[in-house]
Formats: sequence, C-alpha cells, structure tokens
Amino acid sequence: MMPYDYDLFVLGAGSGGTRASRVASAHGARVAVAEEFRVGGTCVIRGCVPKKLLVYGAHFAEDLKDARRFGWDVPDDCPFDWPRLRDAVNAEVDRLNQAYTDTLCNNGVEIIAQRAEVTGPHSVRLASGETKTAERILVAVGAHPAIPDFPGNEHGITSNDVFHLPTLPKRVLIAGAGYIANEFAGVFHQFGSHVIIMNRSQEILRGYEIALRDRLLQISLMKGLEFRFDATFERIEKNGEELTVHMTGHEPATVDLVLFATGRIPNTAGLGLESAGVELENGAVRVDADNRSTCDSIFAIGDVTNRIQLTPVAIREGQAFADTFYGNKPTRVDYACVPSAVFSHPPIAQVGMTESEARQKLGSVKVYSSDFRPMKNVLAGRNERALYKMVCDGNTDRVVGIHMIGPDAPEILQAAAVCVKAGLTKAQFDATVALHPTMAEELVLLR
Repeated sequence: MMPYDYDLFVLGAGSGGTRASRVASAHGARVAVAEEFRVGGTCVIRGCVPKKLLVYGAHFAEDLKDARRFGWDVPDDCPFDWPRLRDAVNAEVDRLNQAYTDTLCNNGVEIIAQRAEVTGPHSVRLASGETKTAERILVAVGAHPAIPDFPGNEHGITSNDVFHLPTLPKRVLIAGAGYIANEFAGVFHQFGSHVIIMNRSQEILRGYEIALRDRLLQISLMKGLEFRFDATFERIEKNGEELTVHMTGHEPATVDLVLFATGRIPNTAGLGLESAGVELENGAVRVDADNRSTCDSIFAIGDVTNRIQLTPVAIREGQAFADTFYGNKPTRVDYACVPSAVFSHPPIAQVGMTESEARQKLGSVKVYSSDFRPMKNVLAGRNERALYKMVCDGNTDRVVGIHMIGPDAPEILQAAAVCVKAGLTKAQFDATVALHPTMAEELVLLR
C-alpha cells in the first residue's frame, strides 16, 4: 500500500506549478495540482499575456497616424472599440486556459479545482474539507497586487481588473512607477485617456539603467502623460462617477479610474505553512538553491519566493525542481544575467549590470552607446529617439550589461542576452558584420 496519496502535491497551477507538475508526471511521479481560480496563473490569465495583447492593440494608435506618411489614406476619425479588443483578449485567455488544462490532463496530472492549505509536512486540506497526503508538497501560488492602506482605497482597482473594464476611463491615475504602472500608462494613453502617474519617490523603474529611465520619462512627458512625484495618498472621495484623489505635495486630481500598481505580495497568508515549520521572509517562502523550504518535504517556486518575479524564472524553477527530484537530473537555476523588459511606449529591455552596478562591483568600466532616431520614426515625422547602451568590464572587455529603449527592444535583446550570458567581449560584437538596415545593427556599431 502506498504511504501517500501522491508523490507530489502542487499548490497553484500557474506557469511554475504547471511546468513542475507536467515534468514530474512525465518522469513517472503521481502528481496532483490544486488551483482555486483558473489554470494558467497570473501570467496567462491576468498578467503578461493579456497585457501584451493590450500593448499590441495600443500600438495601432501610433501606427495609424504614421501610416499617412507612408502613403496610406487613413481617415482622421478612426474610432477605437474597447469592448471588441477586451472581449477578443479574454477569448484568447480562455483558449490558453483550456490549453494549459489539456496539457496537464494529457500528462496524467490530476487537477483539483479548489483551494488547498498546508496542514503538515506531508498533508494538505482542500476547501471541501478533504485531506490529501503527499511525499513532497510544492508551493507555487504566486503573488497578488498590493493595495495601499488609506481612506477610500476601495474605490481603486488593480491590474487584475483592467482586462474586464466595461468602458475606458477618460482620465486615469496610476499609483506606482514600476513596470506595471508604466506599461498600463502607455496603454491607456494610446487608447485616448489622460494619464497621471503618481509616485511616492522621484524615480521611475527603480533598478533599470538610469539613462533609459530618463529617456522614457522624457518621451512620456512629451506625449502628454502627467507625473506627480513625491506624492502619497491621503484619501479618495467618490462623487458620482468621479474620483477625487487627495495626495501629499500636490493639488487633488479628479479622475474616472484609479489603478494601484504598487508592487506584489506573495500569496502566503492563510496557507497554513506555519503548521509545517515553513519559515517566511517578509511574507515570502524562504528556500535554498534546490527550492526547499525550512521543512524538508515542502518546496516553493515562483513569485511566492519573491526572488525574481518573472514568469520565465518560475518556469525554470519548476523544471529544475521536477528534474532534480523526479528525473534523476540535479539542476539549479542560474539567476545571473536574467533579461527583463518593460512593454512601455516605447519599450525597454535590459540584461546584466547597469553602469552604476558595474562600477561598484568591477571598478574599471567602459561604456558604449548609440542615441539614434529609428528609420521608421524619421519618415513618420516622429522625433522619438532610441538609446542603446553597452557596459563592459574595463579590464577584460567582457560585455556585462546591455540596455535598450526603442521600438522592438525586447525582441532584439533576447538574442543579445545570450551573448552577455556567454561572456562575449566588445571585440566579438565589433567583429560581427552589421545586418543593415535594422535597429539591431547598432549593437555591433556602438562607440
């Protein structure tokens, strides 16, 4: 008789949990995954994927204007239908949800469509009251948007709610200045909303290369986005359909929508982890290099560990966990040189060290850059400039960071990230013939 109901019980069927479940089952493990909402998790259901589809939709606003300079007879009155895009995006989310569900089922994973909480090192209790046991438990429940605590905060929404708005707001205030805030600021602006970004400090996109942050701020201001820096909430008052936001250091702002983009919190509250001796750090599960918590039989991956809150990282962690414990292939995730992107207007992408980080860690640093106007922008009469920056070790010539803002920057950076990860030198970039005419060729022409 088997000592446990399952070899592996996974809490959460997001990107990381789905990958771990599928691979562990393929290695021969008996696997169940509990998901209280929808299979696919934040990225697929209410994050990266639907957001990127909105970004694509928003880009048409500029493309239609630019098209006139390229000979297309686009009418001045070109209305945008928000419900049509919203419903198309949600239909694609439904398709992906079913695809992820089918993938798990086809790989022999049992899906339990309800919440599960940990009751001990080898046991969980389902919302139905039933108890299940497993040799190992994997916590992959992700994180949720943080909401500031102040009077009237119930009148605001989070990024989870944007994809279901009945109508577009004419005026929107976005709290925060990280990647989520800047992405939705660009989307709403392109759809015709007046956007106010409110931030408690004077920095946007903390952690990104300062030259790129400054360039995005400059372009955003030029486009008409409004910024309120050094501002914190005092209260929100609702007057009919309008919201009046009172904040420190600035006059009140009257808007139709308030969006909180003020960080994300690991979903550990009420999960019962303390019953198994699992320690938390600032609400996140503390794990070692093999994703093991302070309880030998309980592991955690993805945003619930608050290491690097990126979907591809969660997927790598899920793969490494399954290969290590069920595939006889010990694997650990390398967190160095993880690329990231901000799908703002224009987008930002970077990998490796910023110039500041490199100077602190390496001392001797060489920096190369290209500040140029993309060919398409020139003909379109758009003054928006792109900026590429390469940071190199001054002693070895090794490229330790690449930072880009401009059209298609994330698409270009993915290949460049391989070069940084491989430790290539500036001389090797220089020795590569340019692919002309492209924006990417600037990477091998930097001076």
